[in-house]
Amino acid sequence: MKKVTFYLMLMFVTLSMIPSQAFAAEKNPIENVNSPKEIPAEVKVLLNRLDEIKAMDKSELSSSEKKELRKEVRAIKAELKSTGNGVYLSVGAIIIIILLLILLL
Repeated sequence: MKKVTFYLMLMFVTLSMIPSQAFAAEKNPIENVNSPKEIPAEVKVLLNRLDEIKAMDKSELSSSEKKELRKEVRAIKAELKSTGNGVYLSVGAIIIIILLLILLL
């Protein structure tokens, strides 16, 4: 039993040290003509504002104005994250799910 726990711990440590982007393969984007994804109007407005802020010449702004811009960018990004749909799983969660599937089946 001690060997099994040792090997499991060794596997977790090894997998946590491997960068996840090392296995990422570059793929050409496939355009889906059948169902184009429409971006809601309020999201377009927020993205346009982010582009405007990125295009600004910030060297002439005072520190307080820069601080306000940073706060605005953070607020916009938080709002965009809250409007996004999807389920995100970490590498650790995926490993736990796989281990549970192996042990229970």
